Amino acid sequence: MDIKLINIGFGNIVSAHRVIAIVSPESAPIKRLVSDSREQGKLIDATYGRRTRSVMIADSGHVILSAIQPETIANRLITGRDSEGKPAG
Repeated sequence: MDIKLINIGFGNIVSAHRVIAIVSPESAPIKRLVSDSREQGKLIDATYGRRTRSVMIADSGHVILSAIQPETIANRLITGRDSEGKPAG
């Protein structure tokens, strides 16, 4: 199996095969999901103190916060390129 990685900002990288969904953090159900995962110890905050712009849900039940827009992360996933336009990995 080939490992594909996604740059989610500030040098943080996530395995593309483990991500189930990339969503916006604005809705109440997503806010509850983030709150619940924080209580369970399954929240990974990769925002470096900046505003959360996307929430990624992993197949392990972990929730990952990023300061990058969901569309940007999805484009990186689809094209296989990092933030500088170079091939990822």
